[in-house]
Amino acid sequence: MTETGSTEATGSWARGIAAMTLFTEDLETTKQFYVDVFQAKSVFEDDNSAVFGFGPTLVNLLRATSAPELVEPAQVGAPDAGARAVYTVGVDDVDAVCAQLAERGIVLLNGPMDRPWGIRTASFRDPAGHIWEIAH
Repeated sequence: MTETGSTEATGSWARGIAAMTLFTEDLETTKQFYVDVFQAKSVFEDDNSAVFGFGPTLVNLLRATSAPELVEPAQVGAPDAGARAVYTVGVDDVDAVCAQLAERGIVLLNGPMDRPWGIRTASFRDPAGHIWEIAH
């Protein structure tokens, strides 16, 4: 925050999140999940990745075997190592979206529930183990 209480970024580098790259062991299954669940359309695909547009943010699904070149010398985490992040998507009606998810065969991890900080949320996992939250 700035002295005036604004959260506006002062540096030219902080213009928002342009893209997130999520690693997956099974690109085809994870890609189909994004098409079926989010009704997302791919904006780019090759043998190792599929990129979807979520508003101004791109979500890149990348084969885990291709990930080391992006993170070396860090290690690519195993899919069963536990949740390390939650990706939140804003929706107009959490309960209605939960009903749509159920129709698509998605089992919720939690919710819908009212959180103490004033929003309603529900969470689910994609086939690669990434946690997605819907919120309003």
